[in-house]
Amino acid sequence: MLEQERLRNQRWRLGMIRHAEEVTHNVAKTCRHFGVSRNAFYRWYRRYKQQGSDGLKDRSKRPLHSPRATRTEVIGKIMYLRQSYHFDPWKIHMYLLRYPDIKISSSGVWCILKHLGLSRLPSSQVTRGTKRVGRGMRRQPLGTGFKWTSSF
Repeated sequence: MLEQERLRNQRWRLGMIRHAEEVTHNVAKTCRHFGVSRNAFYRWYRRYKQQGSDGLKDRSKRPLHSPRATRTEVIGKIMYLRQSYHFDPWKIHMYLLRYPDIKISSSGVWCILKHLGLSRLPSSQVTRGTKRVGRGMRRQPLGTGFKWTSSF
């Protein structure tokens, strides 16, 4: 959020409080007029009385602590395995299963890699999948290898 938006929200909230105090003298009508809940109005009003106009600024919605967040040493191991060996999320998950105190799914590994910006492998490390057997197709031996042919 830009600083201009924060200041605009702060001035809007101050105008709403002044409207309730000076014009209507009725919180319910003011909240209906401005389209906010009374809980939000009283929260802003309480902060305005305690801290002045600085109390009307937007606050961060980020939690103070995250008890279930992935530990930093696990994230470090994931980063090391991805950058050193170019393992995919499933292989990193299988590697980390060897440690008894680390429990993380392959989708959790993928989310961490994506958050760190390591979700894409270098083009030299990308593996190409094998061709799938489609409808009406079968394998036919041809010397040393197999060839895909259509039965149509």
